[in-house]
Amino acid sequence: MAKDNLIDENAPTAAKIITAQQGLHQNILGDIQKIKLSGKDTAGRFTIFENDNPPGVGIPLHVHANEDEVFRILEGEMEFIVEGSTSILKAGDTIFLPRQIPHSFKVVGEQNAKAIVTIIPSGIEEMFTQLNLLPAGPPDMKKVLDICGSFGITFL
Repeated sequence: MAKDNLIDENAPTAAKIITAQQGLHQNILGDIQKIKLSGKDTAGRFTIFENDNPPGVGIPLHVHANEDEVFRILEGEMEFIVEGSTSILKAGDTIFLPRQIPHSFKVVGEQNAKAIVTIIPSGIEEMFTQLNLLPAGPPDMKKVLDICGSFGITFL
């Protein structure tokens, strides 16, 4: 195959530095995240965000139709349930969650958990932006499920 055929016309044309404080800060139903790189930055290849959540925050059992996820735990502890098996991940641990695999996570222990989350391909950050725009207070679960469902996320 010729080298020219491997050029991605949609590839980003410039490097990007994101400082520790930069990123789109959002509170997604209690899940505090900071989007560091979106699909706009990576030509749709991936999204990276940072979570920083207190104990008890988590996402119930769900399935992604379209994305793979990688969590790299930087601080604290997170409990992951994947296909019925429970694991506690600590600082330095990484978990790969392929699309179509049921999973949930929750911050456990006595301190906040900070994680870098990479989602492949990008696009789901648009779901988080829509969820972030919902009014404060108890969530309208029909709207939450409709938004998530439109991005291929199914809660079990």
